Amino acid sequence: VMLTTNQTFQGTLAAISSSFLFSMMFLFGLFMLPLSGTQVASWRILMMLLSLLILISFTKQWQHVFASLKTLKTPKEWLIFILPTPILGAQIWIFMWAPVNDLGLEVTLGYFLYPMIMIVVGRFFYNEDMSLLQWLATICAALGIGYDVWQYGSISWATLFVCLGYPPYYLLRRKLAVPPITGLISDLVLLTPVVLVVLYVSGGFELAFATDKFWYLLPLLGIISTAAMALTMVASQKLPVSLFGTLCY
Repeated sequence: VMLTTNQTFQGTLAAISSSFLFSMMFLFGLFMLPLSGTQVASWRILMMLLSLLILISFTKQWQHVFASLKTLKTPKEWLIFILPTPILGAQIWIFMWAPVNDLGLEVTLGYFLYPMIMIVVGRFFYNEDMSLLQWLATICAALGIGYDVWQYGSISWATLFVCLGYPPYYLLRRKLAVPPITGLISDLVLLTPVVLVVLYVSGGFELAFATDKFWYLLPLLGIISTAAMALTMVASQKLPVSLFGTLCY
């Protein structure tokens, strides 16, 4: 019981901290003009990888990363391990692309809907119990989302892209019980060749190197992104799925 309580506390703290960092990061798409949203997303992946490599080296965690990878034995396990990577890449892209393309509100609505999907999955797929307060919080959130959808008059592709994308990512990572750092470093390494091509073709390297503010904004983007994503993955593994979904609000 003590262990469960401690895990719940750690997971709750991680979830709240990650939400705060993500809310700060949403502004980076605007801070980093004249880079396009796609260029910012590409730079974000590179800076996250650099930040994570430094963190793992500084904390001497490489042996744990490789030990986790050695636990993957079958082709099915490797497939489940790699499947979340393109999902994360697509979500990073729309998160940075949407605010500078007048779809910020639609993506925000997607982030309101995705925890609701996680709550439903946790309650009815994993058969997790929910307290009365959790049910009340969920009902309030559902009413708020319903009002937003009614106000918009429709649900855009950007909203669906977000709310239907993240749940499979976290559930696949949860299925293999992959340590957060191992999952994240593998995602970033696999995405790196793609973003290098994107930056080279689009002129993202030249534009970033020629603009003074990017010399400090890019490293800051990497640090905040890595911390936010790592904390979210910690929370998703330490908390019941329904509670993790509720805390996203």
